[in-house]
Amino acid sequence: MTEASLENIGNDEAMQLFGRNDEHLHLLREKLGISVVARAGVVTIKGEDGNVQKTLKIFDALRAQIKSRRQVTPDDVRILIEESRVEASHGPIEITGPIRRLKSRTAGQSAYIQAIRDHDLTVCIGPAGTGKTYLAVAAALEALQRGQIKRIVLVRPAVEAGEKLGFLPGDMQSKVHPFIRPLLDALREMLDFHTVKRYMDEDVVEIAPLAYMRGRTLNDAFVILDEGQNTTIPQMKMFLTRMGMNSKIVVTGDVTQVDLPYGVSSGLQDAVRKLRRLTGVAVVQMAASDIVRHKLVEAIVKAYDEHEGRAGPMERPALRDGNATGPDAHGFSSAPSDAGETPGG
Repeated sequence: MTEASLENIGNDEAMQLFGRNDEHLHLLREKLGISVVARAGVVTIKGEDGNVQKTLKIFDALRAQIKSRRQVTPDDVRILIEESRVEASHGPIEITGPIRRLKSRTAGQSAYIQAIRDHDLTVCIGPAGTGKTYLAVAAALEALQRGQIKRIVLVRPAVEAGEKLGFLPGDMQSKVHPFIRPLLDALREMLDFHTVKRYMDEDVVEIAPLAYMRGRTLNDAFVILDEGQNTTIPQMKMFLTRMGMNSKIVVTGDVTQVDLPYGVSSGLQDAVRKLRRLTGVAVVQMAASDIVRHKLVEAIVKAYDEHEGRAGPMERPALRDGNATGPDAHGFSSAPSDAGETPGG
């Protein structure tokens, strides 16, 4: 057990530092398992040495934020807690894009980025809001910028989420656009409009429904299959065998949100079972603690998991024999390439 103190904390600073009804202190106690007592301008921290040191760094960062006249929010505290966990395990990993620099904030995301860099096929499973798609697109743009690949192919199964949309007018691009929109949203956050349009006009970036992938061989490409849980077993086999020379494939999905007809097995779950031990294949499992959206999303995911009687995330095997997995750990920071880092979502 280690003890450390912060002194000379004024009343105004304490109000921001501790949060409304000491909300920030409660977060630190809950997430890091430390004891925090504030009395007469002195904050005393007790707990395991590593967690005490993390708490001191978090308080230093929050005090610097207050001095720069920036309001401290519970989300700021959560972000700093997750960043401290990353530093203690894998360490943050940066992705450098044309406009933004992204940095992982959790061990799960660090493992994901590293897996993409080290393997030709990466499968990432996790709940909504963990950055699965966003980070995959960022990694693809980084590889394109470095000349490691020549094109990016964005693929998604055209499966409706419990609603029948009926006949969709227009050409193939118009029909598939509603299904591929999340991938385009990520792309447009990282590139200006004119660059996105140019890339698509010149076929540097291609969007395609899964059904149009049969018979193709994709060389020198970074291929992303989003919503992989909505593929059937034959569809997943067909897609994975499109890989050509000097190509990478990233498959993302959430096995708790399968929209396939009742009784149809998910190709994503089947692929994980069959391929996770192969050399060159990485299976990364994200957890609810990797979620980077509104703070309630993590609570919602956990509530659904508990109510439906699931045991929690899939077991994460050790990082060995060409298999990468995310440790038990949420987000990333984004900033212009020549600027300091600010929280992103």
